[in-house]
Amino acid sequence: MKQPKYNLFTAIALIVGIVVGSGIFFRSDNILIATNGNVFLGVIIFTVAAISIVFGCLTIAELAARTDNPGGILTYAKEFISPTMGCAYGWFQTFVYMPSICAILAWVSGIYFCILFNVEQTLETQILIGMGCLLVLFITNVLSARLGGYFQDGAMVIKLIPLIVIGVAGLLYGGTEVHFTAAAISQITSTAWIGAIAPIAFSFDGWIISTSLAYEIKNSKRNLPLALTFSPLFILVLYIIYFVGISNLIGPAKIMEMGDAHLDYAANMIFGSGGAKIIMLFVFISVLGTLNGLIMGMIRMPYALGLDNMLPGSQMLARVSEKSDFPVNSALFALGVVGFWLALHYFTQKFALLPNSDVSEIAIVASYLLYLGLYYKVFTLWRKKEIKSLFRGLICPVFATIGSLIIFSGGFQSPLFLFDMGICFIVFGAGFVYYRFGVLKKN
Repeated sequence: MKQPKYNLFTAIALIVGIVVGSGIFFRSDNILIATNGNVFLGVIIFTVAAISIVFGCLTIAELAARTDNPGGILTYAKEFISPTMGCAYGWFQTFVYMPSICAILAWVSGIYFCILFNVEQTLETQILIGMGCLLVLFITNVLSARLGGYFQDGAMVIKLIPLIVIGVAGLLYGGTEVHFTAAAISQITSTAWIGAIAPIAFSFDGWIISTSLAYEIKNSKRNLPLALTFSPLFILVLYIIYFVGISNLIGPAKIMEMGDAHLDYAANMIFGSGGAKIIMLFVFISVLGTLNGLIMGMIRMPYALGLDNMLPGSQMLARVSEKSDFPVNSALFALGVVGFWLALHYFTQKFALLPNSDVSEIAIVASYLLYLGLYYKVFTLWRKKEIKSLFRGLICPVFATIGSLIIFSGGFQSPLFLFDMGICFIVFGAGFVYYRFGVLKKN
């Protein structure tokens, strides 16, 4: 890798592009189901979830400002905790967290492709089309990192259009009144709404992946913290506008009844069939933009691990092609891992093993638990007076920790929570053991 390729706008586009794009569109029904159609409660949970993202971004930005080495979260763990923990974090990111989300987004790409082009929707068709989208984006990023960045910039702009248009139209012209009444507020005392935390966490997730491209962002010690600060606040405002707007336009009951098809229904209400096709095209591009952003981070993770001998075959994975100035072997390895998770997702959906959920949610919940170690390191930097600001060194880590624990608590609603968490921590532990008893002993 010869020189940085991405500017501040692309760094912002990467974060907004990964976070915004699919979750808000196909998780609104899950959120309303969990809150029993209570829009006000949904807004509160969006805001609470945003606390972990906003303060998490601000906290991680302190570490991002102190290094521009490749690897993102694994580099922060390696440099600020220990190399062994860096390997453990890296294995979790590479084998569980990133590929499971990539697999879900590939599937969602297939769903919206079928809606856009009136293809009969079967799980098999959705998965096959998703695989095609996955391959095209992988090849695009391998052949030209800059082209992948340009697509990310354009997709970010395009994806804002349906969010803003549908959200504002719903707020101004919706026929369903969404009341923030005392009765709605009283439902907060129920514990059922905790189940909405996991799908909302998915809607907000992905921001950490941008850090894996830190070394390819121009002046990353300045630009990445700026992008991590601005992006989550912008995303929260967009989400609330869209969620309240579409709930007002269609009604919570209709959204829960229609599931993922509610977006196409809303677009037809506003623009008719012709205009709805354009909106759905924007949404499809939006989802592809999210998938592209994840792929941009995912294909570099084996390379980052390989640089520190943290994987078997590290020498091959860390090799950069002279022709493309890109770690092609790392990308192929990443593609294989994502393919495994896509196959696993197919079986969980085919046999209804995860009702109102999917393979990515527990990995996302587990990731917030793992962030706590990094938040603590920022706190210790403040105690050592290496961070002067009380807000950045104490308040941000504390609120980021509270937000992460709230999101983690939401994962308990899954019937397979303990099993899934066990898988996450087996992979995390395997990375720890590999480095501790493999790499260190050889050295």
